[in-house]
Amino acid sequence: MRKIAIASAAICALIQPAFAKTITVAAGEGAQERLQEALITAQPGDIVELGAGRFPLTDGLSLDVNGVTVKGQGAKETVLDFSNQKGAGEGLLVTSDDVILRDFGVENSKGDGIKSKGADRIVYHKLRVEWTGGPKATNGAYGIYPVESKDVLIDSVVVRGASDAGIYVGQSRNIVVRESIATENVAGIEIENSFDADVHDNIATRNTGGVLIFDLPNLPQMGGHNVRVFDNIIVDNMTPNFAPKGNIVANVPTGTGVMVMANGNVEIFDNLLESNGTTNIMVVGYRFPYQDPKYDPLPRDVVIWDNQHGKAGWDPQFRGGKEIAAAMGGSFPAIFWDGAGGPERAPVISDSVPALSLGLTDISADPATAKPVPLAPSDKRPAALPAIVLPAAMEAAVR
Repeated sequence: MRKIAIASAAICALIQPAFAKTITVAAGEGAQERLQEALITAQPGDIVELGAGRFPLTDGLSLDVNGVTVKGQGAKETVLDFSNQKGAGEGLLVTSDDVILRDFGVENSKGDGIKSKGADRIVYHKLRVEWTGGPKATNGAYGIYPVESKDVLIDSVVVRGASDAGIYVGQSRNIVVRESIATENVAGIEIENSFDADVHDNIATRNTGGVLIFDLPNLPQMGGHNVRVFDNIIVDNMTPNFAPKGNIVANVPTGTGVMVMANGNVEIFDNLLESNGTTNIMVVGYRFPYQDPKYDPLPRDVVIWDNQHGKAGWDPQFRGGKEIAAAMGGSFPAIFWDGAGGPERAPVISDSVPALSLGLTDISADPATAKPVPLAPSDKRPAALPAIVLPAAMEAAVR
């Protein structure tokens, strides 16, 4: 009997897609109840198809069913409008696996735009998340926000106005962020406490900081590593920092192109970087108090090569930066390392632009005590990190 039961379950799993259905939800009055009901009653394999128009919503939405696709008619044609949201939570929360979100927009959520937690093999495709009033501290923290997940694909999304990060992936592994636009956020794209990520062919512009690769203490997953940042356009990230006080990204200097903090095995190559007033690329340690004995606050094995640099460093916005720039003739170099950890932690740099060490080997040292020295370029670098490979079904979903 046990063998029969197992066989029956296997047969059901195989034939289940044959019974998948499309649940159509029209825009307009009563959208809150109709859309949430569709997300609750959907079964694995179902498509929840949103019609064109605006969906006025007064509360957040949630999806906790595996294998569901939520799709609209386009990122501007189908809009989930949270302008009158009563709570402070996210617009849409996903807590299930094998979900595809595509072709709709989310506007003015009180909290995060779209968040997924513990959602493996999730696809974000052709989405738009926007706070239409522009940069404000009262905007939601994150636009696209997967966390604690394995196999994450963010492809062709647009995010504007997040008071923390437009596109954020945290405590996850096996990640691809590509062909997306992040603008007028505090952080355009942020990979935090994550393993194995490719960030490529994106545009990060008019943010406070374009791309951040961070590792922070006191989190279940630490030791972020194996991150590649390549073939991106990271320009004009000069929006004044509008993060709420106390947020870690409130410390990101206006005018930052790429910032690597306390992360390891990071490759930055073949990017276009220019018009970032503090610097194009900075590599720094975590210089804040922490109590976690397992945490490594130092950057390690960061490699920088073949990037194209334009104007940078004319207005460095960190403590002591203006004084150093003045001593160097009025501008800061396009690449700098704070010196955290000493020579063995120095980044390997082969870009043909000046680079600088601030000489702050002590992680607790005041940046105003910097003793800058040039960083010599290197023509040697470690073996390249492998490209991230996602499950074939995820790639097929965006073709």
